[in-house]
Amino acid sequence: MRPEQFWLADRQDVSGETPVHPLPIAFLCIAAVLCLILWAQNAGPLGTAYDGVRQPPLRIDLAAPVAAPPQVEPLVLQALDPDSARRINAQTPFTQEPVPPAQPFRITGSVQDRARATDCLAAAIWYEAGTESLAGQKAVAQVVLNRVRHPAFPKSVCAVVFQGSERPTGCQFTFTCDGAMARKPSAAVWSIMQGLARIMLTGEVFRPVGTATHYHTEWVLPAWSGTLDKVHKEGAHLFFRWTGWWGKLAAFRGRYAGAEPIIPQLAGLSPSHMGAAASTDLMTDEAQILAEDNKTAASLGIAPNPYGFIPALQNSAGDYLVFILPRTADAGLMLRLVLFSCGAKPYCKILVWTDAKAAPYRFPITDDQLQSLSFSYLRNRSAGLDKPLWNCDVYPRPDTNQCMKTRKAPTSTGAAPAIGSASPSA
Repeated sequence: MRPEQFWLADRQDVSGETPVHPLPIAFLCIAAVLCLILWAQNAGPLGTAYDGVRQPPLRIDLAAPVAAPPQVEPLVLQALDPDSARRINAQTPFTQEPVPPAQPFRITGSVQDRARATDCLAAAIWYEAGTESLAGQKAVAQVVLNRVRHPAFPKSVCAVVFQGSERPTGCQFTFTCDGAMARKPSAAVWSIMQGLARIMLTGEVFRPVGTATHYHTEWVLPAWSGTLDKVHKEGAHLFFRWTGWWGKLAAFRGRYAGAEPIIPQLAGLSPSHMGAAASTDLMTDEAQILAEDNKTAASLGIAPNPYGFIPALQNSAGDYLVFILPRTADAGLMLRLVLFSCGAKPYCKILVWTDAKAAPYRFPITDDQLQSLSFSYLRNRSAGLDKPLWNCDVYPRPDTNQCMKTRKAPTSTGAAPAIGSASPSA
């Protein structure tokens, strides 16, 4: 008998059949698993052939929620007097977690849609923060844009601002349903609000509020305020974001619809919301829009200014501008210069003189000339700067934080520091 016959005979059961040996099967299974691993490492996503470039492994974000976005609740205020609300709000701590800034929002769509979005955002800025500082107005605008990007809210600017306005209660922005729109801004103020709205819609970001989607004034206490992360205070407003994943930057992936509804409540302020027939004459490009803005501003008290919006000095990059205005120019004109001249530039510096004799007509600007400065503005997005300052001897301001620092007298050790700088990198 051959050796292999002894091996088989030793392993036959009583039925005479030869059982299957487990070791060869185990070896085959291990080999198959190794082949699958090697194939997966060299294959593209979903099994596509290897193209010479190693594809990154598929990663699943386990922190992403499986539930639907949080519900947007109507504004319900707790029955508290203003002093009690202020005290409770002050005791609520700010979040200790990072507050990353939102991504820039750049509007798309037709000219009509962009005009409607601009006026809806301008209305939210004025009715919600018309008495706030420029920073406070930008903060409110940022919340609107954050909502457009969040999956819990509509996907157009006008739909976000006027969400729930068809109900006497439950609107998201109270001015849209409490009768406040019976009060209209002046043409000059409305022009400023439109300019600010355009800047926010073309890439400006107000960083301190991060991804906030809610805010309220400090003298009221909404029912939801205790359930959200408190992230920032700007003026009289407190700003909040959702807790957990839905408040993080990764959640803000909603795509702007690009189609803005007509809002009949805005017809008295906005031709673009008067219907299709009334909006056919809207401007067709940004240059025309800017030209119309300048023309409107000139008709609103800027006509006596012989310089218009033409800078007396500017650097080669066009982001460092000097204006010389008459003494009759009001403080609001300074902000119009910012809005119309800086646009969405990441860096912009504006200096304004109302004393033509003391103003500079060439670079470099001296310390003596800077001492007579009436207004300055500096934007440097890389450094998070966005600061308008007035010479409060010329333009008294209710908020002293908006005043330039008083220049100290020269000392024996050298000249006092100037209140401005001739270097665009300052």
